[in-house]
Amino acid sequence: MSYKSALLWLGVVSVFAFGVGILDTTVSAEESRPLRIIGFGAHPDDNEIRIGGTAILWAKQGHKVKFVSVTNGDIGHHKMAGGPLAQRRAEEARRSAKVMGIETEVLDIHDGELEPTLENRRKITRLIREWEADLVFCHRPWDYHPDHRYTGVLVQDAAFMVTIPYFCPDTPALKNNPVFMYYSDRFQKPYPFQPDVIVAIDSVMEQKLLALEQLESQFLDWWQRDNPIDVNDTKQRKDTINRLFLPRFAQPAKEYRELLVEYYGEAGKDVQYAEAFELCEYGRQPKRDELKKLFPINAE
Repeated sequence: MSYKSALLWLGVVSVFAFGVGILDTTVSAEESRPLRIIGFGAHPDDNEIRIGGTAILWAKQGHKVKFVSVTNGDIGHHKMAGGPLAQRRAEEARRSAKVMGIETEVLDIHDGELEPTLENRRKITRLIREWEADLVFCHRPWDYHPDHRYTGVLVQDAAFMVTIPYFCPDTPALKNNPVFMYYSDRFQKPYPFQPDVIVAIDSVMEQKLLALEQLESQFLDWWQRDNPIDVNDTKQRKDTINRLFLPRFAQPAKEYRELLVEYYGEAGKDVQYAEAFELCEYGRQPKRDELKKLFPINAE
């Protein structure tokens, strides 16, 4: 090999090594940066029910979580409605978020009137961009409630558009497409919920229940309209929340036990409460190992 060729070869090797070093540094920086997670629920209780425990675990690890209620919940009651109820539910959502250690926002769209319009697609797109989201959560677009369905549709419609610079050019497009995930549900058509991730929430169950207790107008008033309780009685409040939700949060652990064991090993056999999520086909498609690293699986 000539002297000139040797120098050229060393130059190529040096550039390659430098490039690998930059790549490694970038990956390390990405892994050490706090994750940014945003959840879209149709009403001021949907996110809290479906991902509250996982959100608490993320927050404890220093990650940034935001819940967005796409409607203001202004008809979800049997004795009040309109502006007073919307204000009450927004304040309850703020108290709940404080318990969880996360942020929250309630959009000013009437309960029961959400539609998958271009204007609303832009709203969702901007919110995802402004949060610089790594993970985005929403309902599946098959549900009994039109607000749930259209929340799912709107987030799906934004999944690609968040990366397009000249769609909503007033808000910088994301360079990296987030991972989009669905909340669990019991609906079977066109296909049933198929979990890709499950998170054990036993260690934060009390905190999640306390967060749900803050949503008083929904769970302690509206849901108890046929069997009213004294909302000022601490024991009745807690007993009601436990009765409503402990069986519900135990169901994923029972139903998806094999997935819990896959994620947690032998400890997965003893998990009592869990939250499960399905990977949306839109957005970034991480492999199972990477997907696991994005969730607070080792927090229990």
